[in-house]
Amino acid sequence: MTELILSIKNNYFRFLQDLNLKKTFIFLFLLTLVFNPTEVGSISRLAMANAYLSVSVYVAITLFIFLRLEKSKKYSLSNFFKKNLKLQIPIASLLGAIPGCGGAIIVVTQYLQGNITFGCLVAVLTSTMGDAAFLILAKEPASALLIFLICMVSGSLTGFLIDFFMKKKVKNNNPKIDLNLQEINNKFHLFLYKIWLIIFIPGFFLGIINHLQITLPKVLNFDINYIIGFSAAFFSIFLWTINPFSDRAISLDRSREINFKSVDLTNFVTFWVVVGFLFFDLGIYFTGLNFEKLFDVILPLTPLIAIFVGFIPGCGPQILTATLYLNGYIPFSAEIGNAISNDGDALFPAIAICPKDAILATIYSAIPAVIVAYTYLIFLEN
Repeated sequence: MTELILSIKNNYFRFLQDLNLKKTFIFLFLLTLVFNPTEVGSISRLAMANAYLSVSVYVAITLFIFLRLEKSKKYSLSNFFKKNLKLQIPIASLLGAIPGCGGAIIVVTQYLQGNITFGCLVAVLTSTMGDAAFLILAKEPASALLIFLICMVSGSLTGFLIDFFMKKKVKNNNPKIDLNLQEINNKFHLFLYKIWLIIFIPGFFLGIINHLQITLPKVLNFDINYIIGFSAAFFSIFLWTINPFSDRAISLDRSREINFKSVDLTNFVTFWVVVGFLFFDLGIYFTGLNFEKLFDVILPLTPLIAIFVGFIPGCGPQILTATLYLNGYIPFSAEIGNAISNDGDALFPAIAICPKDAILATIYSAIPAVIVAYTYLIFLEN
């Protein structure tokens, strides 16, 4: 009987022994937010649903594709970066310019693993505009393509200048430690991975439908986005909480099974994206900050304000800025400045693993943002 109990404990409940106190405390705090009976609870649940459907599903599919390619010598991004040093920065900028945050997160991961230079990190954070790209692409495709091109060129030039003047070569985040994580083998945790994948499938399709501006909840007469999005986000953070590996280990390890590592990385990013969404939505709720009034200032200051908004981590503020541009509240120069200065959700894993480099890189991205935005304002809008 004792052997049976021990067997069940080791196969199904071993994860309880590996719980991280900090993660557990954060998860319990999140519980108090999302199940709060006041309006704070409803705002928190909606923010989590939006975070998952707007960001996490695209991060996941990007990771599944790129990590699978990474296993092949022919299509490995790591090998490509190592063999083509002169192309590192343009490719980083190109991946950053891809709508959404998936490409940028892949480049940030390459930096964390020591495969690319600091200039590449600056380039990708400069070129990406996160999920705001989808909004402009749907409403004004010509404007979106122009912004993508401007961001790519700005990112590439800034990256080259950073590497030239700083002489800072490849960042080596763990030069002496060769991480070789063992797979999680307890059956309960493996069962949860399967549940995660089952929830992800409808979540991914809902994310695509949302970005196509199709209002599915009105067709079905119930808010399926809210139900699937919140459930998936909550489940992802729960799985992140009970994961025995640290975020740093998950980001740097190259030995784990692709599907498991993709899920773990997505959960890690999802946690930080949810934090960003909650901070933004609850911040507006408690402070009453009105972004329309914030931008309702004399024209010369509008791009500068948009650039400072771009410093706010996450895609929420940037989507709002794009909405203000599409509705005619701010000029195109301000949208360009915001697009260059904002780092989307790719900034979150960088902040978690190497905060000093992440903050420095996002500050550097402000320089081309100011130059390009005000050049456009002075010569093309006046």
